[in-house]
Amino acid sequence: MNVIPTVIPDVLIIEPQVFGDERGFFFESYNRRSFEEMTGIKTPFVQDNHSRSCKNVLRGLHYQIRQPQGKLVRAIAGEVFDVAVDIRRSMPTFGRWICERLSADNKRMLWVPPGFAHGFLVLSEYAEIQYKTTDYYAPEHERSILWNDPDLNILWPLQGQPILAEKDMKGSLFKEAEVFE
Repeated sequence: MNVIPTVIPDVLIIEPQVFGDERGFFFESYNRRSFEEMTGIKTPFVQDNHSRSCKNVLRGLHYQIRQPQGKLVRAIAGEVFDVAVDIRRSMPTFGRWICERLSADNKRMLWVPPGFAHGFLVLSEYAEIQYKTTDYYAPEHERSILWNDPDLNILWPLQGQPILAEKDMKGSLFKEAEVFE
């Protein structure tokens, strides 16, 4: 496993060691011991989620204000533009975002720690995302920041208008969002 730091030190890109030949490939998508040794992050994962979305679907920017979730995200089919936004007011990286293309081909994963909003845009005809979370889904604590917030100015690689859920159309502006201290 290769751990690649990003411009936001708490967000990490994880590249698994892939063994492949003419028959196909094999890799460990998660190994607790290796993950802890290579990242220094000791956290239990309590839930695995799997979503499928068609091209141009944009999900996010989501977070839970209580029961915040760390997420280990990967694409198992297709390709997504994955985004993490630091919403921890006390951190020097507050309001900054990081993006990474995750795909079934590159097999990269993104570690999004608790205290971050998360979203993704589907770039391929469809994409399937799997992600592990460090806390359980709690819809009563879920919040959404507008994907096109002018203060965040995320450079989504869009072709036309994205396909959004109603809750994402009604997300908060970043400057009005409930954030972590």
